[in-house]
Amino acid sequence: MQDYFATFADTLTQQLHANEIYLAWFAAEHSDFTRFNHAKIRQIGSVTQLYLKLNLIQGQRHALGELALSGDLSEDMQRSQALLDTLRSRLPHLPDDPYLLYATNICSTFDDPPNQLPATEDALIEFLTLTQNHDCVGIYAAGGIFRGFANSLGQRNWQSRYTFNVDWSLYHDRDKAVKCNYAGFQWENTALQHKMTDAINQLNLLKYPARTIAPGKYPVYLAPAALNEIIELLNWGGFSVKSQHNKQSPLLKMLATPAYSLNPMIYLTENTTTGVAANFQAEGFIKPATVPLITQGKYAEALVSPRSAKEFTLATNGANDDESPESVELAAGNFPQAQVLRTLNNGIYINNLWYLNYSDRPACRMTGMTRFATFWVENGEIVAPLNVMRFDETLYQMLGENLQALTEQRDFILETGTYQERSTQSAYLPGALINDFSFTL
Repeated sequence: MQDYFATFADTLTQQLHANEIYLAWFAAEHSDFTRFNHAKIRQIGSVTQLYLKLNLIQGQRHALGELALSGDLSEDMQRSQALLDTLRSRLPHLPDDPYLLYATNICSTFDDPPNQLPATEDALIEFLTLTQNHDCVGIYAAGGIFRGFANSLGQRNWQSRYTFNVDWSLYHDRDKAVKCNYAGFQWENTALQHKMTDAINQLNLLKYPARTIAPGKYPVYLAPAALNEIIELLNWGGFSVKSQHNKQSPLLKMLATPAYSLNPMIYLTENTTTGVAANFQAEGFIKPATVPLITQGKYAEALVSPRSAKEFTLATNGANDDESPESVELAAGNFPQAQVLRTLNNGIYINNLWYLNYSDRPACRMTGMTRFATFWVENGEIVAPLNVMRFDETLYQMLGENLQALTEQRDFILETGTYQERSTQSAYLPGALINDFSFTL
C-alpha cells in the first residue's frame, strides 16, 4: 500500500500547473470486525478502505477535496485529475487565507513495523473459550491502519500500525455488568486471561444485593478506564493554545495562578512513540516524539496547530486542527495494584464513568455518572455493588491535593470509535486513589 501511495503522489505532482502546490493526506485501513452476544459470534466481516484529502494551494488561496479510492492506480488517478480540475476551478473565487501555513522544509519519514497480530480466528477462539457460560457482549476489531502524507515539494511520510481492540461486557442484570477492554499491538493470552479472571470475579460480586449510599465525600479508586473519561474531557480544549487565547480552556486558572496546580505526581504527556496516531499531520509538520502537557502538576506546553501558529505568531508542534492530544500518557506511580482495596478501606471502587461534562468550565469542575461495576468497600473488602451515583468535582481536587496515589500498573486504552474509520486515539494510564471525592446524588 505504501508503494501505491508513493506512485500516486508522484503522478499527482505531474498533473499540477505552474504556481500550484498540493498537500495530500492518505488514510486507509484493513480491519476485521466481530460482534458477539451471549458469548457467541453474531456478525463477522472485514473492511478495506482508502481515502485521500487533497488541498490545492495557489499563493494564500486553497481548496480542499476528498476522494474514496479503489486501490486501482489507473482508476484513482483519473478520479484525482477530476478532483484537481474541480479544486482548480474554485481557487479564483476564494479569498486569501491569512492563517494558511504548511511545511516547506522537506522532512520525509517511513515507519512500517511488522504485523504481530494473531489470526482473527485464533484470537476469537481464545477469547470466547474464556467467556463460556457467561453472558458476554462486545466487539473485536483488529488490523492495519495506514497514514501517509505527500506534497508537491517532494516530502513523503508513511506510517503503518497493526492493532487489536476487544471491548466487552459480562452482563449480570439490568444496569449491573462488568465492562472491560484489552488492546495493543501484540496479543498475549496471559494478559487476556488475567483481565478475564478479574472480570469474572467482579461479575460474581455483582450478584450481591445492591446498595445506595448517601451523597457526600468518599475515598475512591478510579480504575484506568474511569480515569480515562476524566482525561478525555480535559482534552476538550485543555491543552489547545487557541482555547487559551479565546479564554475557553478549562485550565485557565492553572495558567494564570500558581496556586491552581495538580499533585506533583502528575506527569501528563502527548507521547507519539507509544500511540497509534501518526507522527506527522495534514500540513506536513512532524510531531515531536513527546510534548509535555503537565509536569510535576504544573502546566507545561500547549498544543499548537499550524493555523494557530500563524494566527498567534508561535511555533507549531504539529498538533491537529482540534489541538487535542491523540496519544496521551500519564506517568505511573509506585502504588501496587494489589494494595488498592486495603488502602481504600471504607470507600468506593469505580471501574467506569460516563456522561461527563463540565458543570463549571472555568473552574475545571466536572460532573458525570458512575457506570457498570462500581462497588462499596468495607474494611478493605468489596461487600456490595453500588447503584448509580453522580459526582461533581474539580480537577484541582481530584488530581491535586486529594490525589493519594497512582498505581504502578497502567492500561493501554484504544478509543473504540469506528465512525468512518477506526480511531487512532489512545491513552496509557494508571489507576488513581483519591480522597474526599464528592458525590451529589
